[in-house]
Amino acid sequence: MPARRVSALGGPGVPLAQHVRRRRRRWPSVPVAAALVAVFVLGSSASVTAAVTRLAPEEPPPAVAAPAETTPPAPLSALIAPATAAAATPPPLAPVPATDLPVVEQQQVAGQDVCTDPAVTAALAAQDEAAAIAAVGGAQLFREAVVAGTAPCLRLDDPNLSWVVVNKIRPFAPIDWAPGSVVFPDGVRNIGEGALAPEAAAALTAMVSAAAAAGAGEIGLQSAYRSYTTQQTSYGVQVADRGVEGADLVSARPGHSEHQSGLAADVVPCANGSCGTLDDLAATSQGAWVADNAWQFGWIVRYQEGRTDVTGYAPEPWHLRYVGPEIATAMREGGYTTLEEFFGLPAAPAYAPAG
Repeated sequence: MPARRVSALGGPGVPLAQHVRRRRRRWPSVPVAAALVAVFVLGSSASVTAAVTRLAPEEPPPAVAAPAETTPPAPLSALIAPATAAAATPPPLAPVPATDLPVVEQQQVAGQDVCTDPAVTAALAAQDEAAAIAAVGGAQLFREAVVAGTAPCLRLDDPNLSWVVVNKIRPFAPIDWAPGSVVFPDGVRNIGEGALAPEAAAALTAMVSAAAAAGAGEIGLQSAYRSYTTQQTSYGVQVADRGVEGADLVSARPGHSEHQSGLAADVVPCANGSCGTLDDLAATSQGAWVADNAWQFGWIVRYQEGRTDVTGYAPEPWHLRYVGPEIATAMREGGYTTLEEFFGLPAAPAYAPAG
């Protein structure tokens, strides 16, 4: 099915979606063994970089330009308000001189040349996340460079990149930012006429197809991209129903919602021609399959059980966030349950005080 045109304004045709509970080598300690006579035995190190296969959708949906959002009124805006291991010196022998080691390895350890590497800069300019991660040396070295702060070009605040981190203390900049294009995911039951950034839409199509092929059942899309102005309304409804404190547990304030990125999808279980609710997902075969397999398609369950102290949200097994297969796989293998932990960012359980 060809991708249908979609407005990024969240206007008519995009029903209000409630956000309710319902992704160097250190110098190994280079062992230098002292021989009994004047014989040096030099150790060597090997670096193994895990290569992660990127999901390549067969036919990404065509992009549709999304109009820019209007600046919100002032009252709502006010709401938004490596350590290097020292080589041991085995007396009486001198340590191996660092200059005897390959220069390229010294650069990996320091992480200082990542942002001047032509392969990295070209990939970032093309917004090719997979190529950028590969150029850095893989997802693990990518993460280490970000956590160490040695690669400022690997920005976590650029909403054009799938590894952007948006939370209660990291709003969009500008606050009403909108993606350049969003499309309907092909072959997915779309209950709320939700659209996604093209790469995320293709990844959702692949995931839903794989779940059905595995016998897990049909997965439907309840909600996806929401503009800044749509989130104003959605959050306002929650405040009216629950008060500000209650709303903040289940809905993001405008400018802080992952849905505004076009990289978030709320999914539901479907069977016999109809679909359940968001709250139904966790207890179904579809929910179990998503929890175990979504990472293979670049998706993570963003707000997990027991992580409210980090994310600030009650558990939402239905809220999936596209981060790309490389980062999703690295998070899975490393046991990370939040983007904040993976990238070494502060927890964001509450909004920063206004002013």
